[in-house]
Amino acid sequence: FWILAMKINSWIQFLQYVSTSSMKEVSSFREPMLTSIKAMTGSLIHRQRARGYPFQPNPLPFIVSPQYFVLLLCIFLLEILAGVLAYIYYQQLNEELKQNLRETMVQKYRQPEQEHVTKAVDKLQHEFKCCGSNSSSDWGESVWIRTSEADGRLVPDSCCKTQTLGCGRRDHPSNIYKVEGGCITKLENFILDHLKIIGAVGVGIACVQIVGMVFTCCLYRSLKAEPY
Repeated sequence: FWILAMKINSWIQFLQYVSTSSMKEVSSFREPMLTSIKAMTGSLIHRQRARGYPFQPNPLPFIVSPQYFVLLLCIFLLEILAGVLAYIYYQQLNEELKQNLRETMVQKYRQPEQEHVTKAVDKLQHEFKCCGSNSSSDWGESVWIRTSEADGRLVPDSCCKTQTLGCGRRDHPSNIYKVEGGCITKLENFILDHLKIIGAVGVGIACVQIVGMVFTCCLYRSLKAEPY
């Protein structure tokens, strides 16, 4: 039961991470929905903890009861809901990234009162080893690159494979992440890889849940049919 609850919470935490990561210009309607699912899962956990079933010397009466079947079913349905939301949010995030990331980099990087955007872009390019939204050529249209503040840089220093002050003046592939692809592709692959891992674990646990529900029904009917 606790493993199932932890699995749902991992889904929710990942979705919340995705919905608040990188550019915070992504739609915010996700948060109330994710919080509601997490609250429902938490209420089930606290309900069981209050009853103390997992810690009773003989939990068999509860395990073979209809209440246990209902709890497993609720957890199973919450898992399905979290999985569907993960897929939907991935599709939405993908579209929003394509629409907003390039514009954010070109228009807001190193601009007044946009320090949070500058830090986010630098961290994104450094950690994902990428340069620009689609490619390093995106920086050619940057508002900052066209000003004297860029000091002759063709790309930000965070595009460099080895970061030093002013390294962005040279955009050769040996110096910057020019042939590795843009940050959108790297972000898509990152999110998709994590969804696959969590999804595979979820399928495995879902199979265990189904077996548990079938076992509970069979054992309950068997014990109910026995004369006392």
